[in-house]
Formats: sequence, C-alpha cells, structure tokens
Amino acid sequence: MCLPECPNEAISVGDEIYVIDPNLCTECVGHYDTPTCQKVCPISKCIISDPAHMETEEQLWERFVLIHHAHELT
Repeated sequence: MCLPECPNEAISVGDEIYVIDPNLCTECVGHYDTPTCQKVCPISKCIISDPAHMETEEQLWERFVLIHHAHELT
C-alpha cells in the first residue's frame, strides 16, 4: 500500500515488514506537506521516527535536491 506512494522510492519489501531507506527518505519534503507513507498506512502508528536519525527540514530539502535534481547541479 505505501510502496507505490513513496515519491523517492525509499520503501522496499523486507523479510517480514516494509523497510524505509533513510538515505532516500525525505519525509516527503519537496512533494507533500506530510509523509505520504504515514497517511496511507493501514496500521496506526506503524511508521515512527528513529531518534538516532533525526534530521532538520533543511537536511531533508538537501536530500530532495540531490535525489531529484542532481543532474542539474553539475
């Protein structure tokens, strides 16, 4: 359900659960106001932030630019 909704292709199928790649996830910054995976997930509070991997909105924007516009930066 969430896999096709991720604009960064950060979600993949794991052994037992879906896995979010933190190197590709921008929490939908640059695409939507809130993380789409949280909106469409049928399991309440399934997607939680990792306190060891907290990022500012500026860091998320930088990742968005690198993922979607890197070819324009060179």
